[in-house]
Amino acid sequence: MSEYFPILVLGALATLFAVGSVAASSQLGPKRYNRAKLDSYECGIQPTPQPAGGGKFPVKYYITAMLFIVFDIEIIFLFPWAVHFDEMKMFGLVEMVLFIGTVFVAYAYVWRRGGLEWD
Repeated sequence: MSEYFPILVLGALATLFAVGSVAASSQLGPKRYNRAKLDSYECGIQPTPQPAGGGKFPVKYYITAMLFIVFDIEIIFLFPWAVHFDEMKMFGLVEMVLFIGTVFVAYAYVWRRGGLEWD
């Protein structure tokens, strides 16, 4: 348990900072609201009216965001592997080839389906 104590302390500090920041901004932030401040800003152009549901975004936006997350997580897993490559020897190589192969299959599927095309 003593090995995990620093991780638990760091997690507690991060949670405390996040909750404290939200609480402090709601208590200390300005409370003067007017119509111009509540209106959306569109680079000096008069804002266009929004539909009741807030409008719909094309699904491609969400697919692009999910692809970014998938490849970002892949990089997070590749970095420690690269740092400790010498210690893991053949086991690390085989495991990383399987991992990259799985991600590559997903990438090829999205590419073939046209998910990387921006219309």
